[in-house]
Amino acid sequence: MRELLDRTLIWSQRHLLHALREYEIFYNTHRPHQGIANARPLTPLPKPITDPDRLAHLNIHRRDRLGGILREYEHAA
Repeated sequence: MRELLDRTLIWSQRHLLHALREYEIFYNTHRPHQGIANARPLTPLPKPITDPDRLAHLNIHRRDRLGGILREYEHAA
């Protein structure tokens, strides 16, 4: 929560509720957690990448949330 509220100027209650809703979605669905292989809650463990060619050419996409305060990274399909 600190990474959100320390970097955000909140203008109104509506803005605060929007920011908290976005943070909740980010925290509970995308944010890597310190667990087994940093797996997200309620998500199965990802398959390990063992092919050296695939490791050299990872295609990662970044999605900014809340104007770039929160960032999501994922492998492109």
